[in-house]
Amino acid sequence: MRQVKLDRIDRRILRDLQEDGRITNVELAKRAGISAPPCLRRVRALEEADYIRGYHADINPEHLGFRVTVFAHVGLSSQAEVDLKAFEDLVKTWPNVRECYMLAGETDFLLKIVAEDWDAYQRFLTTELTAAPNVNHVKTALAIRTSKRLPGVPVDAR
Repeated sequence: MRQVKLDRIDRRILRDLQEDGRITNVELAKRAGISAPPCLRRVRALEEADYIRGYHADINPEHLGFRVTVFAHVGLSSQAEVDLKAFEDLVKTWPNVRECYMLAGETDFLLKIVAEDWDAYQRFLTTELTAAPNVNHVKTALAIRTSKRLPGVPVDAR
């Protein structure tokens, strides 16, 4: 992985790509104040240096039938590294778990789970999550609505 020292132009490129991953290289270059060939070289360098991890479409879950979002606070019986890793590996096999964070504090993991409806979530909870090895307790919070959802991080282009 190549190391890149970010300048104002790189930060502008990152900010603009984060806001619109489908922006053309010509438009990206124009916004950054450079020509297209060096802009493309910079984008590739940012990709190689792992500043840009990928590109994806932002799909509306409700249009695909996923009307329930639940945040599950999971506590494990053991926090030994091997047990933490085993849980993380298991979580990777569950397609309805869209995000997983290991936390410091009384909750070991926070999971963002999507489901078609409450019954589908309860089936997942009882047959997969609470039945998983080393899971001691699960506390859930049902999302009512989303009022802010931004990808990535705030990028200062100055």
